[in-house]
Amino acid sequence: MYEFAIALFSSIAPLLQSTAPAIPATSAAALAVGLAAFGAGYAERGIGAAAVGAVAEDDEMFGRGLILTVLPETLVILALVVVFLTL
Repeated sequence: MYEFAIALFSSIAPLLQSTAPAIPATSAAALAVGLAAFGAGYAERGIGAAAVGAVAEDDEMFGRGLILTVLPETLVILALVVVFLTL
């Protein structure tokens, strides 16, 4: 996981230097939504496993587990809203 983050940021670092040309707005928006989706998927990994375990023990936990599993996806929706408002 850390290797992926290091490779990602080392490839982006030259783009962020002041001597490099500016990043187009569409590329920055795509990067923002992509990183938000990656973060939401990473969060859902642990939440989904815990929700399935809770539902396996008690069927009444399905609604709460579903809400907690879907909650990180609001990050991606908010990122898309920001992109549409800024472009």
